[in-house]
Amino acid sequence: MRGSLSITSATADPALLDLPWDQPLDDWSNEYIAALPKGISRHLVRFAHLSGRVVAVKETTEVMAKGEYEMLRTLQRLEVPCVEPVAVVSNRTDPEGGPLAPALVTRHLRFSLPYRALFSQTLRPDTATRLVDALAVLLVRLHIIGFFWGDVSLSNTLFRRDAGAFAAYLVDAETGQLYSGGLSNGQRENDLEIARVNIAGELMDLEAGGKVADELDPIRISNGIVDAYRSLWKELTGSESFSSSERWRINERVDRLNALGFDIDELAIRTTDEGSTVRIQPKVVDAGHHQRRLLRLTGLDAEENQARRLLNDLDSYSASYGKSDLDEEMVAHEWQARVFEPVVRAIPVELRGKLEPAEVFHQLLEHRWYLAQNAGHDIPLAEAVTSYINDILRHRRDEATMIDPPTGTFTVPIDVIDDPETEPDADWRLTV
Repeated sequence: MRGSLSITSATADPALLDLPWDQPLDDWSNEYIAALPKGISRHLVRFAHLSGRVVAVKETTEVMAKGEYEMLRTLQRLEVPCVEPVAVVSNRTDPEGGPLAPALVTRHLRFSLPYRALFSQTLRPDTATRLVDALAVLLVRLHIIGFFWGDVSLSNTLFRRDAGAFAAYLVDAETGQLYSGGLSNGQRENDLEIARVNIAGELMDLEAGGKVADELDPIRISNGIVDAYRSLWKELTGSESFSSSERWRINERVDRLNALGFDIDELAIRTTDEGSTVRIQPKVVDAGHHQRRLLRLTGLDAEENQARRLLNDLDSYSASYGKSDLDEEMVAHEWQARVFEPVVRAIPVELRGKLEPAEVFHQLLEHRWYLAQNAGHDIPLAEAVTSYINDILRHRRDEATMIDPPTGTFTVPIDVIDDPETEPDADWRLTV
């Protein structure tokens, strides 16, 4: 069996050979299987341990496995949020020589969850709306590059927390097609209608099982993706006309798109023969405006809303200490060393699988604000960290895949945040 096995992978991992490919996926023992929540799929999907990480293994046909593998690789090159393809395993046979279904192997997205795992008892309307809004953003990004999904649904999406919102990642691309000339309005509307119908059905299924709050309206929530999609699509691609004396509106349009998390690489600007009217239209729109700025300044890779929140805290730090006129990269390095990294180090090792660092920092800032509201005065950052760890973080479930157990656990004292040598005359924690 081992001699006939065929593995297609961009970066071969020898550990792939250690998985029991001579057994049907449904028969794999707990030795190989990772117990993680998974969504609904038309194919059998199981999570397995591989080289200290977790991968998703899906049994399907060889044609579909290879097609989806190549499509996911293409989407990754285009920087679309999606799962990472690992390998296609074909020519599988059982010990008696009987054929077994080929498998697609993808990397499990750490700190992500299927929509059914994002609520503990009942799905609230605000959570459902945020999930649908995240899916609308993903669908717009896919359509901008000319990708027709064909099976848009919450089940075919993974969600990561993103500073009070969610970031959506494409999981299932087997029905997708990429068109170099872009999508027609009919193709986009078809995808949008598929999304609306599928989401309504998924929420109704939860409703029938008593898994949604009484006030949640599946039809209203599912219709919300249409409004969210069209609003964002118009902002990203719609043309705008104004008087030539109002050229400041060009910068205003760019600023609006930046606030939404998009950069404009190219604008089409036309004027009338009389020069009295200017018409602009974005031609190349690239997502991840705040992500790129944060990565450039600090090297931190975060979701878009998380990046926006961290940058706001960085800007606040700069203004609080009169550093606005200093080099931005230098201030960012100082903020990272004195604020962000000490907070991350203060999280006990056994709790670091709860949330990713950028989300922890965002939630800490939220927690500190609520503490200050209740106390009627500012709360030192160190005190807020201690309260957040003990009152909030300890009671969350893990959202990361922790495979190798730590050799030991330790807690970094909270007072590592304090650095009196750099600002001996001020407690910077009170204003950061």
